[in-house]
Amino acid sequence: MFFRMHWLLGWIQECALSKGGMIRLKLNPLARKKLSRFRSIRRGYWSFIFLLFIYGLSLGAELFVNNKALVVFYEGDLYFPTYADQIGGDRFGLDYSYETNYRELKKQFKESNRGNWVLLPIVPYDPYEMDYQDENATGLSPPNFEKRHFLGTDKTERDVLARLLYGFRIAMTFAIAYLLLTYLIAMGAGSLMGYAGGKADMIGLRFVEIWANVPFLYMVIILVSVMPGWWGVGWQVSSLLLIMVLFSWTGMAYYVRASIYKEKAREYISAAQVIGASPTRIIFRHLLPNVISTLVTFAPFTIAAAISSVTALDFLGYGLPPPTPSWGELLKQGVNNLRIAPWIVISTVTALVVTLTLVTFVGEAVREAFDPKKFSTYE
Repeated sequence: MFFRMHWLLGWIQECALSKGGMIRLKLNPLARKKLSRFRSIRRGYWSFIFLLFIYGLSLGAELFVNNKALVVFYEGDLYFPTYADQIGGDRFGLDYSYETNYRELKKQFKESNRGNWVLLPIVPYDPYEMDYQDENATGLSPPNFEKRHFLGTDKTERDVLARLLYGFRIAMTFAIAYLLLTYLIAMGAGSLMGYAGGKADMIGLRFVEIWANVPFLYMVIILVSVMPGWWGVGWQVSSLLLIMVLFSWTGMAYYVRASIYKEKAREYISAAQVIGASPTRIIFRHLLPNVISTLVTFAPFTIAAAISSVTALDFLGYGLPPPTPSWGELLKQGVNNLRIAPWIVISTVTALVVTLTLVTFVGEAVREAFDPKKFSTYE
């Protein structure tokens, strides 16, 4: 006889077709208890909903913050430039063929009064766009609701709200990718050390200890500083992510290794070995589903650490490549111009504090909901 183990937090125990032909997902009782417990912690639950909502909005940021029009009605035809290819000004009767300036187009349509119209986003500016509308402009314009610079502009007249929103999207996506890659490496290394034991465990631990003592910040700064400048932004961001993951997985590997080592001594593992289960099956079907509950409680805090780390590196100038929207770069501008442009620091620090606070609330709720003292992992 051996114990049948439960998958954590919504792992599917059974997927069957109902009479109406719809796929019905059935959660096991333990997963339902943990989800119910998480929902009962109102602060963490609503923080998670709000954070998910804001991140979802940021994924469609072009619909709210963009210098391209949402809809253009011209001579009886509708155009949707936001997610379309570049549309030249000559398409709308202008005297140039490069990309249309939709703010100016809206003014011209209004002056001509021929029934044509342009629908712009709430903030009609791109995060990379320099809006030098005034010939005497020197940057660092304060908030201006008439021009729709709701949080002002930075030193190069780029809209602060646009860079905050796109910076949030990049930071959250970066943090989620960092979490997945870190957990993937840590779970692989920790599982091998914990299950194999013996010399493999000893050699693996020595390697992890040596690697963990490599100074993270210095290595990131050195590797980023020697990164070729001709690499594209995508390659540079991906390289920064991989460098951070490379020096950050060791801490989580300790937890995985210890948890696997402890679970391996349970009777159900001995029973699985007796009936001929392979090491791969034992690890993936029995050990990891019971170990991962511990790791889930660290996930929100790992995301918070990733956001803080990439912001700090951006502040030092070794993070995301310019002109990528970045909270750290905005924070650096705000600190350097604190007296003449306080709106940059206020808006950036507020966004950073609110985001990290929400993630922390979610982490506290997840940790309490998955407390092993409240729910057993065995039947």
